[in-house]
Amino acid sequence: MTKVRQDAWSHEDDLLLAETVLRHIREGSTQLKAFDEVGDALNRTSAACGFRWNAEVRQKYDQAIEIAKKQRKEKKRAEAAEEPKKQTKKAYFPKTEPTFSHNSYSTTATDFSAGKEEEVKQDLDLQRVIQYLHQLQSSMTSNSNELTKLDKFAEENERLKQENERLEKQYVKLQNQLVTMKEDYQVLIQIMDRARKMIVFDEDGNPTKPQFRMERNGNLEQVAR
Repeated sequence: MTKVRQDAWSHEDDLLLAETVLRHIREGSTQLKAFDEVGDALNRTSAACGFRWNAEVRQKYDQAIEIAKKQRKEKKRAEAAEEPKKQTKKAYFPKTEPTFSHNSYSTTATDFSAGKEEEVKQDLDLQRVIQYLHQLQSSMTSNSNELTKLDKFAEENERLKQENERLEKQYVKLQNQLVTMKEDYQVLIQIMDRARKMIVFDEDGNPTKPQFRMERNGNLEQVAR
């Protein structure tokens, strides 16, 4: 059956893709097999899964990938260390019909216990990776909220900046008006002072009209009484 799925990738799809690829890396498998497995689960092509992983998902799990690679190396070292023991076991215990001797039973129980411990360890490692993925998702959500707050702060700061510029222009305008009013006031005071000095009083203290005469240079001169 041809896979023709065209809908967008959901968060759950990306999470399944990441968990599957990390598991294959940890177990020493290839990413192509991981893409095949996810493609079968999501009814997508292996190429679509590979493109999604390389284009969108991979960069979000760099730390998890490094952890999975370290686990794969540890597993290979453990297998390499067990190989001489297996060879020695084969040399001393050639393949025969199974018996129920005490030594045979002890070896089988030990191998079974070691296998269970390895399985439990793998389950714990997988749980650590899944927990890390969930923490990463929570951190990304928190960062998104912080970015939204920063955008709001930036908008408010820009608004206050424009308001401050408007008030500064208004302040400069009022300052200029004040200077003009002061100058007009000084001129008015000077005019009033000159007018007061030009008033002449008679013997009874009543103001009289001043008299003027024309000088040779054409200026008017008040005639004293």
